[in-house]
Amino acid sequence: MGGWALLFPRSFFNIPWVGMRMPYNAHLMMDYGAMSLATSVVLGVAVFVVRRSTARTALAVYLVFAAPHLVIHIQLLHHLTPGERMPLLAALTAAVVIPLVLLPLTSRLEEA
Repeated sequence: MGGWALLFPRSFFNIPWVGMRMPYNAHLMMDYGAMSLATSVVLGVAVFVVRRSTARTALAVYLVFAAPHLVIHIQLLHHLTPGERMPLLAALTAAVVIPLVLLPLTSRLEEA
């Protein structure tokens, strides 16, 4: 998604739960795309450098984005139709719950 938002910001913005019937802002879309790609680097490193500190750092980095992102969208639900709300909330909630479940499991990983 990061590459899509960075390289094709208008197309990404046109997804109903992204644009949410608000004015288009190319700068915001491209910044979001760049930030998403940067987060992907940390998550990608954690996949290949499987150490407790790396995994915890990657999960924390993602949670620092995902938790506020969920809260922001909860506050903006009025911009969406009822049919658009549920899949969005399910995806954004999963994006918070999954790393929260994985964090305690990192105690089983080796430390460098």
